[in-house]
Amino acid sequence: MGVRIRGLAGVVFAVAVAAGIGCQSGPRSTSNGPRRTADGKPDFTGIWQANNEAYWDLQAHSARPAIVTQPGVYPYEYARVAAAPVLALGAAAGVPASMGVVEGDGEIPYKPDALKVKQENAANWIDRDPELKCYLPGTPRVMYMPYPFQITHGTRQIQMAFAFSNASRIIHFDDKVTGPPVDTYMGHSVGKWEGDTLVVDVSDFNGKNWLDRAGNFHSDKLHLVERYTLQTPDVIHYEVTIEDPDTFTKPWKISMPIYRRMEPNMTLMEYRCVEFAEEFLFGNLRKQPLVKHWEGETMIVDITRKVPAGDKLYEWYRR
Repeated sequence: MGVRIRGLAGVVFAVAVAAGIGCQSGPRSTSNGPRRTADGKPDFTGIWQANNEAYWDLQAHSARPAIVTQPGVYPYEYARVAAAPVLALGAAAGVPASMGVVEGDGEIPYKPDALKVKQENAANWIDRDPELKCYLPGTPRVMYMPYPFQITHGTRQIQMAFAFSNASRIIHFDDKVTGPPVDTYMGHSVGKWEGDTLVVDVSDFNGKNWLDRAGNFHSDKLHLVERYTLQTPDVIHYEVTIEDPDTFTKPWKISMPIYRRMEPNMTLMEYRCVEFAEEFLFGNLRKQPLVKHWEGETMIVDITRKVPAGDKLYEWYRR
């Protein structure tokens, strides 16, 4: 049986064609090291992907049975079990352990009130995480999600196209380029070179994003300084200094390697999750529920949808 593959994200294909390159992500090196652009700078063109657990939680953490848990038989944190919404997924719902990517002491310097919000976010992950609604993931979160992204490197700007939600970024090399008329999910990015390191200043956020699935978040005062350095032709050292005076007591930093996808036929495929999230987003507004019952060999799941009263419905969508 043949496999039908849905179309590529238009912006990825168009940018790649306009730049005169293929969509494949092969080695970008020469005998003298990483390939360089016409003006002598390192060429980041290619398809890349992080390979770590920052997507789940930026901080060091032990393995957990699920993002959503409840008390188990014994009254200990380590003895918690998967809660009803994810129980049927078994081990697939689990959260892998990680050494973390937060530099220094590994702690995120939240202000006391912001820490309470973070904890509430973690306890209400299904309702609050923007990823589940397929909203644009924001920066820096988009850089370490478990989906590939493509960099097309020009002399005046760099285009980044992401598989998840057809998100994209443009890094401008002209610091006179004005920011967006309103704050955005992905921010406004202006780059410069410090030797062979690309340094990107990112601002103009709308404050509606999270940093991971653990409830770590920021406000619209977020300001990032990203640093991209080629450790090898096929590994980027990615470092981000995070500053948000409304949320954190001081700037803090994360860092990680990002790897080139080396498959000879690697192509960036779109993951248009909006259509997959429609029932999650709007199914509770149907006159007649569509998804109500599932039955397996050892489990029966019955779902009752509800509509929050008054403005709470709109607040749920705005999160």
